[in-house]
Amino acid sequence: MLGFGRNERSRETVNKDLNLIWEDIMFNYTLKAMAITATLLSTASVAYADGHAVTMRGASMFDEDHAFTKTLREFERLVAENYDGEVEFDLRLNGELGVESDYVTYLNQGVAVDYTILAPSNMAVFSNSIPLMDMPFLFRDLDHWNAVLASDAFGPLEEELREAAGIVIVGYTGGGVRNLVSAEPITSMEELADHRMRVMGAPIQALTFDALGAAPAAIAYNEVYNAIQTGVIGGFENEAASIQNLKFYEVAPHISLTQHTITVRPIVFSAKIFDALDADLQAAIFAAGAEAGAFGRALESGADGEILKEMEAAGQIVIHEFEGREQMLELVGPVQDAYADELGATVMLQKIRDM
Repeated sequence: MLGFGRNERSRETVNKDLNLIWEDIMFNYTLKAMAITATLLSTASVAYADGHAVTMRGASMFDEDHAFTKTLREFERLVAENYDGEVEFDLRLNGELGVESDYVTYLNQGVAVDYTILAPSNMAVFSNSIPLMDMPFLFRDLDHWNAVLASDAFGPLEEELREAAGIVIVGYTGGGVRNLVSAEPITSMEELADHRMRVMGAPIQALTFDALGAAPAAIAYNEVYNAIQTGVIGGFENEAASIQNLKFYEVAPHISLTQHTITVRPIVFSAKIFDALDADLQAAIFAAGAEAGAFGRALESGADGEILKEMEAAGQIVIHEFEGREQMLELVGPVQDAYADELGATVMLQKIRDM
C-alpha cells in the first residue's frame, strides 16, 4: 500500500490526477479510432471524376480459401477485363469490416463497402420479400436451383431490393447445401422436437423450423460458436464451407443430412456507388456479376460434398442420415404457401416450382 504523510498529496488528489490521465488517454484513443473509421468510410469509393482509376472496396467475412472470396476475386478480374478504363479493387477479408448485417447498412448508405456477397436473410431489414429466394426446401435439386438462378424468376425481388434498400443484385452465387449442425446427434423428427437451434434472421427461417417442431432462435452469426459452447443453443444450420472455415465443428461436430436449403447468395453492389459509375463500367459489373456468379455456383456446389468428406476423414465431424425428410416436406408446404401469399409472391413461387 502507498503511505501518505503530512507533505504528501491526499489519496483523493492522486486518484483525481490518475483519472484525468486516464481520461486523456481514452480521449486520444477515441480520436484515433474515429480517424480510422472516418478513413474507411470516406475512402470506400474514390476518384470517379478526376480522371484517375476508380477504386472500389469489397468485403468478405472469410479468408482467401473460401468460395465467397474466390468468387469476389473472379468478379474483380472480370470487371477489369470487361472495362476499358482503369479500375482497382480493395477487398477486405476475415470480417475486417464487420459481419454481413454491417455490410447491408454500409451498402444502403453508400459507405465503407461497395460490393460483397450476402445471405438474403440479412437484407430482410429493408425488404421483407427478399428472404423468399433462400427459403428452406424451395429447390428440388441442384439442376432446379441452377435453372432458377439463370432465369429472371427473382426479377421482382431484385426491383424491390433496389427500391427499398439501395442494393443492386449483379449476380448469384451460392450452392452450399445446408444441414443441421449440432452438439448432439439430431437424426429424426423426434430428436428435432424442441431442439434449440439458431436460424437466420428472416421470419421464414423461424417459421419453417417451428413448423418442424424445433425451437428456433435468431442469434447473431458471430455469437453462434459461444452460444453452442455455453449451451444457450444446441446447434444451428449451415453449409460445409462455413463449418470448416470458422471451425464450428469444435463445438458442434454432428451433421444431420436434412439438405433443407441450397443456398442463394446474391453478389451485390451499393446503388449509391453503382449509380455514380459510368455506363460502360456499370455494364462491365453486370456482365462480371453474371459470369462470376456461375463460376461461384459451380465452385461451391462441387466443393460442398468434398469438404464434408474432408472433415469426416479428419475426425472433426460425424455425419448422420436424417430419417423423416419426406415428413419435413409435407409440413413446410403450407408454411411456404402462406408466406408467399402474405408477400404477394404466390405467382413467383409457383413459377419457381413449375420450372
